Amino acid sequence: MLIGAVVIAIGMFLLSGGASNKNPNEFDKAAVYSTTRITVAPILILLGLVIEMFAIFRKPKQPAA
Repeated sequence: MLIGAVVIAIGMFLLSGGASNKNPNEFDKAAVYSTTRITVAPILILLGLVIEMFAIFRKPKQPAA
């Protein structure tokens, strides 16, 4: 579950971007609509959620009797 949480956190960090507005009076379209924010970050967030679901529903290994 920790791996899924880390993947979600990385996706959220990429989604937030960085210092895209160095000048508040100027709109930087390339920074706001970049491939990282629009495509990569949501894919990482969904991948992290899938990892979390797999970790929750996975049956633990039973010791041999």
